[in-house]
Amino acid sequence: MTKRSRNEFNGEGTTRLKSWQAGQRVIMTVALLAALQVGAALTASATTLERMSVAKMGQAAQLVVRAQCVANSTAWDGGEIWTFTSSTVEDSWKGAPNGAAHQLTVRLLGGSVGNLSSTVSGVPRFRPGEEVILFLQTTARGDYSIVSWVQGTFRIHRDARSGAEIVVQDTAAFDTYDPLTRQFDAEGIRNLPVAALRTRVQSALAVQSGEKK
Repeated sequence: MTKRSRNEFNGEGTTRLKSWQAGQRVIMTVALLAALQVGAALTASATTLERMSVAKMGQAAQLVVRAQCVANSTAWDGGEIWTFTSSTVEDSWKGAPNGAAHQLTVRLLGGSVGNLSSTVSGVPRFRPGEEVILFLQTTARGDYSIVSWVQGTFRIHRDARSGAEIVVQDTAAFDTYDPLTRQFDAEGIRNLPVAALRTRVQSALAVQSGEKK
């Protein structure tokens, strides 16, 4: 084999090797993305929420607020995709938000970043402009999480006839587990006046305060 032939052969072999390596990287990337998507699906199917009363959630929460959603954003944090909802606090029923007096951020597992999406059953999502009652706990990051996710989320609506403000708990359409009956049912609160929900929270806090004395 001439020197020129050897060079051409080596060049062709190097090109094939690089093409094979590139192909392997593509295969590994696709496999990794598929694994992440499968992992997200498994997380969604495994969500089980034990039923909690308003009183129990009120006592567990560090903050109970009426708020209006301003905006949503998503980002990677700790190897997971998170959705961050910024809200304006309109009224605080328990506690006071950290940082700015009338602003807070709620982090919720799941969301979309680029071409990758993670969906977790039982995690609420919010639209800018909508008003909600949230039962919140602080996180190590300095933002907030929702007590029992959809269970600690109440959407504010107006009664079509009276115009009065009412709330619908997200678990009105999501099954929770009742340890007493060992059954799964959608037993969330429906069409309860906002004032009545506030009274329930205040009663729970009064009991909690009495227990601490």
